[in-house]
Amino acid sequence: MTLQLKVPNMACSACAETITKAVKAVDPTATVQADPKTKLVSIETQASQTVVKQAITDAGYSVT
Repeated sequence: MTLQLKVPNMACSACAETITKAVKAVDPTATVQADPKTKLVSIETQASQTVVKQAITDAGYSVT
């Protein structure tokens, strides 16, 4: 499943790295592309959208 999530408070590559690590914590096989410029995160994952959003939120970022 591919998710497209907007993360308005992702500001830099370090933020993108933190979000990537958070997603991989719930699905180690996930493919994550986080772009601080567009604030978009593309995720190819087997985990549910709810679980992925919660992982990103737990890492300190809002997801819309």
